[in-house]
Amino acid sequence: MAIAGKNLPMEDHRAASFQFIPSGGVPPVVEKAEGCTLYFDGGREVIDAGGGAVAVNIGHGRTEVAAAVAHATQRVSYVVPPWVTEERIALVETLRERWLPPELSQVALVSGGSESVDSAIRLAISHHTSAGRPERWKVIGRETSYHGTTMTTLAVGGHRSRRSGFDHILTDFPKMPVADAEGLEKVIESEDPDTIAAVIAEPVIGAAAGAVLPPDDWWTDVREICDAHGILLIADEVMTGFGRTGRKFGIDHWGVVPDIMVGGKGLSGGYAPLGGVFASEKVVAPIAEADSGMMFFTFSAHSAACAAGVAALKILEDEDLVSASATKGAEFLALLSPLGEHPHVSDVRGLGLMIGIELVEDKELGRPYSPTTGMAGQVVGEALRRGVWVYPAGDGNAPDALLVGPPFTITTAEMETTVKVVGEAISAVCGD
Repeated sequence: MAIAGKNLPMEDHRAASFQFIPSGGVPPVVEKAEGCTLYFDGGREVIDAGGGAVAVNIGHGRTEVAAAVAHATQRVSYVVPPWVTEERIALVETLRERWLPPELSQVALVSGGSESVDSAIRLAISHHTSAGRPERWKVIGRETSYHGTTMTTLAVGGHRSRRSGFDHILTDFPKMPVADAEGLEKVIESEDPDTIAAVIAEPVIGAAAGAVLPPDDWWTDVREICDAHGILLIADEVMTGFGRTGRKFGIDHWGVVPDIMVGGKGLSGGYAPLGGVFASEKVVAPIAEADSGMMFFTFSAHSAACAAGVAALKILEDEDLVSASATKGAEFLALLSPLGEHPHVSDVRGLGLMIGIELVEDKELGRPYSPTTGMAGQVVGEALRRGVWVYPAGDGNAPDALLVGPPFTITTAEMETTVKVVGEAISAVCGD
């Protein structure tokens, strides 16, 4: 039990009992977090160079966010999502006035990234159905991608290991090549353009591949192809949004505005379960004209979560942390780049504070590790033992990779320690 000032060390059996599916190990116990540091049970300090699941952007321990959540909870506990509270409208106003492209004026708030994408897909299909085009129901995703863990988001994504065991019941949504816009055109033609509702993609591929950037003209080409066929374009900004890539949104680097954009993770800085669906008036108009709607999740737009979002966005703005993500990201990438000389590192790439380190078994032959080795997970585990957390990436199809996505408040000293530890972990697990 917690006591004033400090937590007593947690017994292993209690920590292990937290696991829904027992693994035989004991998960780490985090007592507190501050800045970019996680304090584990017993006082061990770990640099959070992964931002948790690439979610923490303003840093841990922000008392102003905690105070905002507490105040919101004291005012009201639960209100059905369609009703309005001060926290809900304040977050919508903040997003419209200072964050979103003016074209994306319609805002729906949910409880996280998977819900955001699931809702966006329902929205796209509902748009076409309401406009009298029910045959448009297919959503094209990328061959290598990750969009969430609901059945619909697994189906539209291409993350092989997370789809494993469910492929036989997932909707058979078509997949396009990762970086070939002409390949998308071919998929559309083979499927029949009149059956396609939307195309969805991450501006920078995250968990499935480890910060893989598209070719410079890919997004503009995809936008033109979608427009030519009356297909909606969905940008999945769950990981890339709210400053992660050094711009407000990842897609801003290519000057493209999607029809629907989704956010999560950084929207609340990791302080509360929160996600968003942002759409144009054009997208929602047929639904409104048909007097239809979008069913909410029970905890959509929870007032306490919205309060966390308002407070997190204010910190991002007041401390100019989006610009910090750009400048520190360039610094961190430069520090990490020498790891590319390692015989088991094929690439170090990234945008802002979203950086990937790709691991391979044979660099000369370009041979990746077998998916059965779980090499990224092994390296992550070794780095954690040495005092640094980074996020494992790769989907069983794309090569193993490490994803570095720390809070935007990370210091140069913390970056340097991360580089040293990650390099040592790669050598310890993969060999020199």
